[in-house]
This record gives sequence, C-alpha cells and structure tokens, in this order.
Amino acid sequence: MILRIRSRDGLERIQVDGPHIPISQLKALIESQLQIPLQDQTLSTDQNLLLAKTPADLLRFSDMADPSTPLSALNLSHGSILFLHYHGERTVRGCPAVSPAGSFGRKMTMDDLIAKQTRITRQESPHCDSVSFDRDSANAFQRYVNETLAFAAKRGGFMYGTVSEEGRVEVDFIYEPPQEGMEDDLILLRDPEEEKLVDAIAAGLGRKRVGFIFAQTIMQDKKDYNFSNKEVLQAAELHAESGLKEWVTVVVKLEANEDGGADVHFEAFQMSDMCVKLFNEGWFVTEFGENDDPKLSKMKKDVVVGGKDVKEVDNDFFLVVVKIFDHQVKCSYISIRLMLTIALLFFLFLLRKRKVGGGLGVRFLIMHI
Repeated sequence: MILRIRSRDGLERIQVDGPHIPISQLKALIESQLQIPLQDQTLSTDQNLLLAKTPADLLRFSDMADPSTPLSALNLSHGSILFLHYHGERTVRGCPAVSPAGSFGRKMTMDDLIAKQTRITRQESPHCDSVSFDRDSANAFQRYVNETLAFAAKRGGFMYGTVSEEGRVEVDFIYEPPQEGMEDDLILLRDPEEEKLVDAIAAGLGRKRVGFIFAQTIMQDKKDYNFSNKEVLQAAELHAESGLKEWVTVVVKLEANEDGGADVHFEAFQMSDMCVKLFNEGWFVTEFGENDDPKLSKMKKDVVVGGKDVKEVDNDFFLVVVKIFDHQVKCSYISIRLMLTIALLFFLFLLRKRKVGGGLGVRFLIMHI
C-alpha cells in the first residue's frame, strides 16, 4: 500500500507491504527511500508536528514513538497521510542532469539567470503565531456550508478581528461577499462600495480584515491536496492585496471519521512569503486546463525546488501551518457600539443609493458578537 509522508519538503510517497508492518520497518523504508536517517526521524499522525521547533516540542508527539506498534493500530491504510519531522538537510531525489550552456548549448538569458536564483523551500514559521475563532461565528459559517450547501458548493468570506503585538489573530466575525460557488471553484463578485461599508463597520468596532476563509466541497476531499492550484492562486492574491503579514487563510472541510460518519474540520495556514512574492511578480500561470493536476501550481518560468528546475510546484510548499484556538466574544463589550455603527452606516449607504437612483445592494454580515 501507499502512505503519504508530509514534511517540510512537501508531500512524498512511501510503498509499504501493508498495515501489519511495525513503525520500525516504516522508518527503515523512509531511510532507504527518502534518505533520512532513522535517528533523525520523528513521525506522527498530528500535523502540528510540523510546527515543532525544539526537542521538547518533539517529545509531545508520542503516538508513533513505540517502534513495535503496527500501522493498523493507528488506523493507517492505503493513502493515509503521516507527518515527518527530521533534523539536518537532504537533497530531494529526482534531480535531472545539468544540460550544457554556452556556445554548444542553449544560451541563458537574463530571465533564465534570475529564475535559476529563485529557489522555493518550505517556510518553517508563520508570521501569525495563532488564530482564534469566535465560536458562534465559526459555527454559523460551517453550519450554513454543512446544512444548506451540504458541502456540495464552495463558499468563502473575509474574516474580521484583531491582531496582537505578538502576532496572534482573533476572528470575531465573517463577512461573505456576493459570490458564485461551484464544486471546484469560487468566484467572488466583489462590490468595492459594499466592502468599504463593511470595513467602516469593523473599524467602528475596533476590528479590521485579518484573513480569508473558504469551504472545500466533499468531492475535493477525495483528492490529494490541502489547497488546489486555484485555491493557492486566490489565497495568494488576497494575501498580497491585504498587505498584512499576519494575514490568515482558513479552509473548512468535511472529513470521514473512524465511526463511518463525517466531521467538520478547520485548518489554518499562511501563504509563504515566497508565494506572495511570486504572485506579486507575476510568476503564476493564471489559466487552468482540464488536464492540469490541481495539487500543482504552474509557473511561467523555471524555479528551483529541491535542486530541480521545474515549472510545477507542489502546493504544500506555499503553505505554512498556523495553530487554531477558539474564544467567545463578550456581548456587553461592544453591543452598543455595534448597533450605533451599523445603524449610522446603513442609513448613509441607503441615502447615497437613493441619490444615485440605484437599488439597495447591502448584504448582511455574519456577526455573532
């Protein structure tokens, strides 16, 4: 069977005999197939392993510490994902032979030289220390996606809240702009005037736009990626537009559980600095074909990944994991400011619309405060 191994280098695959083998044998296979020494490996089924920074952090991930434990005891099967932390450096396999350049080979242009210097590596640490959701806002978003849309169509919204000096983001409400959600695509029909109104309401409450949240469909759960190529491009665009280094992108998905049912999961990421830089400089191919692999982002020019010149990059290289918490907003804290701010701005917006002869295009916010 095939196991997927996610590390700081992206997603790789390991061929194993079956779920009966012990963890010790799996580590030996990782050593032989991925060239990572046994003593440098830490394995876990918990993705937070990738956030570990110190030996003490690694000790918290003990679910795969016993080398005699069979994979079946961890409910691992064909296609399961494991997370790997390792010390040191390695060269990712698959490097091609270097072709000659100069008078007997292809001449290199200045763009080629710049591309040769563009190396994409996994960003270890996010600028956002963590993200915390107001429970009611998070529940309202997932409930609509789950109960109304049945995770059959994508849905998205902008998150509003605060950012602490330490880089902790708190999300207090979610604004869902006009949009068209499909099975594998989400088109935001953004209205600048409406967004100005939302921003003004948020500012009146001492809040600002801090990130983007979107739901994947149940069909996407059957595919082998965290973000699709379209989702990476959209997330990079919104991150770049924000100008906020702590900007967070959150994905909501439905995943099967051990009892045969399904649970709603929230996962938070930041787009890496390199991802945002490449987007700003126009490196991403923005047209998608039917035969494109959704787990790979296409580049207009070669970049270097693991010592290899490529034009397709595993989307995971652009994602930086962010820890998630929750909190409860106190109603008494801002309830009066909320009512007064919304009433005033709604009145001004309605008045302006009537003066220009337009219809009222205000959509309500998901504000559980």
